[in-house]
Amino acid sequence: MLASIIPSLVACPSLSTLLPTLAQEAGTASSPADLKIWAYAGFVLLVILFLALDLGVFHREAHEVGFKEAATWSVVWISMALLFAGFVYFGYERHWLGLGLNVPMYNPSTEPGAAKIILGEVTGAEATKQYLTGYVIEKSLSMDNVFVIALIFGFFAVPNRYQHRVLFWGILGALIMRAIMIFVGAELVRRFEWILVIFGLFLVLTAVKMAVVKSEPDPSKNPIVKLVKKYMRLTEFYDGQRFFTKRTLPVEYAEVEGKKVALPAPPGTLSAKWAATPLLLALVLVEVTDLIFAVDSIPAIFAITPDPFIVFTSNIFAILGLRALYFCLAAMIEKFRYLKPALILILAFVGAKLLLLSVPPYIDDVASWVGMTVEPMKAVKIDTIVSLGVVVGLLTLATVASILRPLPDPKKG
Repeated sequence: MLASIIPSLVACPSLSTLLPTLAQEAGTASSPADLKIWAYAGFVLLVILFLALDLGVFHREAHEVGFKEAATWSVVWISMALLFAGFVYFGYERHWLGLGLNVPMYNPSTEPGAAKIILGEVTGAEATKQYLTGYVIEKSLSMDNVFVIALIFGFFAVPNRYQHRVLFWGILGALIMRAIMIFVGAELVRRFEWILVIFGLFLVLTAVKMAVVKSEPDPSKNPIVKLVKKYMRLTEFYDGQRFFTKRTLPVEYAEVEGKKVALPAPPGTLSAKWAATPLLLALVLVEVTDLIFAVDSIPAIFAITPDPFIVFTSNIFAILGLRALYFCLAAMIEKFRYLKPALILILAFVGAKLLLLSVPPYIDDVASWVGMTVEPMKAVKIDTIVSLGVVVGLLTLATVASILRPLPDPKKG
């Protein structure tokens, strides 16, 4: 193997052509399952690099994120997600690191009795469609998350300059939680196909609940907040962007060279024990909120594909851009009056898509159980490109309708 790689090192003019060559050479020595571990490891390292640059370089000092900066970062994250779509295409098409081989996929056959999930080969074009559809669905559903995050920040009166720090650590925790949920979900779907029926019903019921229930969540009544307040010492003031403090009095600031600088704590005002600041409570609620939304969004992506690599990467890229999306939309989210109805329809659509695929094989069993005889039914498989068109179309229609028919200005009665 080494003898075949050395000529590649000499012949490849750039790193972009070297990496695929190495991946193809390595494919002759390892199984696809072993190689895919390196694909996951490489993706995780890429995400860690992004986060390190974000917090350690671009947002080292706390500052208020303006619309222009947020819009720029939104473009950056979306561009990175689209560039990764190119990697998905070539990776699956040329089977770099075993991608596209022995992949869990929904069976093209919809005949009664056929297994719903099989292992097969996925082309680059199909994998890219699945990745983009999953990314758009997760991105659209995360917009609803923006409503709740804005409510949390407003309730705790989190200063604008500290909001990015809360979102950074909140999203870092969300990445870990979602990774666990995705791989557990993928294994459950592979072992128990009837889980797809549960996912579909859950999505449809969630859509109905969103359409019927109009109440806003109250952060003060959240059981997690009550638990934290019960077992942790808390302050009622902020200590900069710290989650914990030993101060017993609010921080005083002074202007130094045009910058607002926190003054040292006066003598005798430091406690021997640490206490949590309201910033920690905001972080805890952001984490809980994302966990709740992940329960909706992850089954929605499994409606597109059971391939854990596509589900994982599309979900993570959508979440990476959530901070920038929040700062772009937080100030004008209320103006998109038709966004929530569009999200409800998207959830209902992907839930129905999953039910059409998963329910028909069980209808005959249920009929036999109640003493009826019915003709075996074929599963209905909605094409990925149709799903992508429906999701993008609903979001576009909601945006255009919100612009054409904005909410009336309350100041004008």
